[in-house]
Amino acid sequence: MNTNVTSKEEILKVSRALIKEKGWSAVHIRSVAAACGVSVGSIYNYFPSKTELIGAAVESIWCEIFHRPEDTAVFQNTQACIVWIYQRMEYGCKEYPGFFNLHSFSFMRDEKESGKRRMQQTWKHILEGLCFVLRNDEKIRPDAFSREFTAEKYADVLFSLMLSALIRQDYNPAAVLEIIRRTLY
Repeated sequence: MNTNVTSKEEILKVSRALIKEKGWSAVHIRSVAAACGVSVGSIYNYFPSKTELIGAAVESIWCEIFHRPEDTAVFQNTQACIVWIYQRMEYGCKEYPGFFNLHSFSFMRDEKESGKRRMQQTWKHILEGLCFVLRNDEKIRPDAFSREFTAEKYADVLFSLMLSALIRQDYNPAAVLEIIRRTLY
């Protein structure tokens, strides 16, 4: 895997490859530098610490897993959006075994604040996307939401169900789709 690195993106690409091939323990400044074919100092030019490197790698993996689909119709229909999210969760689990479970637990300690913050930013982005879809899905009953039960609260419930599915490694959205059908349509 010896390639010359000229950018932060290339370092992250190599870091993701190391994570896929060898797991999280394989990612540290020296191993990434060796895999990139550059000096340790070259990596430090982009990432001042291992924590920063890992945090950026986490963010790049989340972005890879949940990149915007080319089919924008996914964001116009709640059910299609949920199916897409579950497919992406399954993709993430296959491409990065243990990613969802291992990194979220490892970032719960204070010294990993950067990675935890980046993970939470991605979660916030997913929640905002769910809210957008819920507000714009023409099939949803006009009275489905109220002041007390908002699209944001419903998105929180859906997101909690998805996080639970991640932990169980259950990528079948059927139960969530049934909940949506019974409550919103």
